[in-house]
Amino acid sequence: MALRFFNTYSRDLEQFHPRDPNGRKIDIYTCGPTVYSRAHIGNFRAYIFEDLLQRHLELRGYNVHRVMNITDVDDKTIRGAREAKIPLQEFTAPFKQAFFQDIERLRIKRADDFPAATDQIYIDKMIAMISTLIARDLAYQAEDKSVYFRINRFPDYGKLAHFDLTQLQSTGRVKHDEYDKEHIGDFALWKAWDEEDGDIGWESPWGRGRPGWHIECSAMATALLGDQIDIHCGGVDNIFPHHEAEIAQSEGCTGKKFVRYWLHCAHLLVDGQKMSKSLGNFYTLADVLEKGYTGREIRYALMRVHYRAPLNFTWDGMEEARQSLGRIDDWLTRLRETAGNKIDVAGTTQRTDAANNFEETLDDDLNISAALGFLFETIRETNRAMDRGELDPASANAWLNWWERVDSVLAISDGENEIPAEVSKLAREREQARLAKDWRKSDELRNELNARGWETRDTKDGQKITRRAGA
Repeated sequence: MALRFFNTYSRDLEQFHPRDPNGRKIDIYTCGPTVYSRAHIGNFRAYIFEDLLQRHLELRGYNVHRVMNITDVDDKTIRGAREAKIPLQEFTAPFKQAFFQDIERLRIKRADDFPAATDQIYIDKMIAMISTLIARDLAYQAEDKSVYFRINRFPDYGKLAHFDLTQLQSTGRVKHDEYDKEHIGDFALWKAWDEEDGDIGWESPWGRGRPGWHIECSAMATALLGDQIDIHCGGVDNIFPHHEAEIAQSEGCTGKKFVRYWLHCAHLLVDGQKMSKSLGNFYTLADVLEKGYTGREIRYALMRVHYRAPLNFTWDGMEEARQSLGRIDDWLTRLRETAGNKIDVAGTTQRTDAANNFEETLDDDLNISAALGFLFETIRETNRAMDRGELDPASANAWLNWWERVDSVLAISDGENEIPAEVSKLAREREQARLAKDWRKSDELRNELNARGWETRDTKDGQKITRRAGA
């Protein structure tokens, strides 16, 4: 099956054709965090979808160049720094660090570039783009000294969000970064300095000020990927106004189609409701980790539903994710025991069919739900074959090799780093107790591990630690 993606711009499933004439290089721009606070699990649902997209494209032989921006100057970051009474860079630094720690924990591949909006090279690019837009009469400096984009001079404005601009009445200029369909107007490209900005600002042809949020992404995307890119991703909340503004700014400067395919991830709900601090259902990654879940369990829970379908996050869902991973872990353990030392990589027709089913399902707009269905169907069938003693070592080894290909996309294999430090310590103490033939202490430590949700199995290769199903 050829790769197909749902393009938000056309509202249709389209066959994927890279811009690269050789068909192997793909440029992707993904909207990254605004570092005024820690990213929440709704943000990470989008970042995991983007990671799944990149991993599958690479599995299919494409060379992906991905850029993810860091928004470290906008209305929210400035307000946060002012309230904390510290410099902007000092305010955003810990949130940047937390973001990189979080994506590492969730096994999200690092982008090739993480441009920050405050880097001077991108400030210069923003100023150059705004100058071009003014020269083309697509932007103007208003009496408040800020520079605004003229939306009525860009006929395609509104086509990504699929509304007719002529049916909406402009309410004037919008200096703040976010607005909706009922509050539409010329948006700020360059914001004139005011007292609330404090020491935050840059010199420009229009006086001291700072960039608007939308121009930041246009400048960083085109600076690193060129005037045209293959895929642009983000959450559905970015469609309007942010991505709509990006198109207007970028195409207004270059006269070229900015993005070939727009992919957007649906909202994450928590217990069927919009995530909100006031409702007490607002969770960061750290909040979920503190409940005893691991990074890979959270990754699985946020990945398992198709990216265009709303995902309802619940604690029952986290338990289901834990149990699903436990099934995969047990299956892999059985395969390894069956394979033994066999290194023959010869496959079987059955394995080839499963591999094709898994990968071709992802070819169809990243249908992860169906792909996981094929995975668990394969687990059931091979487990039954092992129960009957019908799976030979060569076949078991072939399935393990297939799993390596699958996991290059899913990134959910178990690993020592997923076992909490205190659990590893107890396991080592139990191992020492067994070596010393202190069976009483060994049993006490086993019980302690069980109480913490972990099981121990003593094998000829030593002690094995696994998460207890339902723990």
